[in-house]
Amino acid sequence: MHALFGTKHIILIIVSIILIVLGSVLLRKLKFQTMCKLMFYIGIISETIKVFYYIIQNEATYGGYLPKSDLPFHLCSIQIIFFAIICYMNSEKIKRFIISFMLPSCLIGGFAAILIATTTARNGFWIITAQYFGYHAALVVFAVYLLISKEITFTIKDYVSCLKFLVLIMFFAFYINSIVYDGSKDINFMYVASPPQEGLPFLNEEKGWLVYILRYAALVLFSVTICYIKPIIDYFKLKLAKNK
Repeated sequence: MHALFGTKHIILIIVSIILIVLGSVLLRKLKFQTMCKLMFYIGIISETIKVFYYIIQNEATYGGYLPKSDLPFHLCSIQIIFFAIICYMNSEKIKRFIISFMLPSCLIGGFAAILIATTTARNGFWIITAQYFGYHAALVVFAVYLLISKEITFTIKDYVSCLKFLVLIMFFAFYINSIVYDGSKDINFMYVASPPQEGLPFLNEEKGWLVYILRYAALVLFSVTICYIKPIIDYFKLKLAKNK
């Protein structure tokens, strides 16, 4: 078994960082719509690999069914739906609302998934390991693209939109976990039921679930705020300048 932050995992983290750097450099000049379509296709390929892998791996237990724990309701898997909306929906308002959430969720969520990799990703067959780290590295590349793209300028309104989306997505996670729950602790979409890994220093349930979820929410809020720190500073600078 390859432990979290063991030799294999550290090598995979380094490879992922290299892919992120290369992808960010090579794809930075793509048009926004082209980049979104590329990510949509990457997402489809990634999800197809994951679905067939987990069905085959669990065939003896579930037959030809995908285990409920592997439904695409994790924060990174659900990005595929967001990419589809951005690519094919006409409403610019809805697209902007979704993009405001995708910036921190792809950047922080994607990189966090690489750092706190699942047991299967670390110890599974090479194809599921490549799928896991490759897909999450691609999400980080997309977030970096959003930050450096000249086609998009984020504002304080996007920050507020992102916070609204966070509330929606958290309640969605509560409900979907309860709907598909079958008595297994593996049902933990977006990690609102319990921590992503045992033994984490801050995200743990030593003081109960409520303390855990409040810490989780505080960490998410902090991460989102950091992602939007420039628009936030620009907003208050402008406000101070108007008041002088």
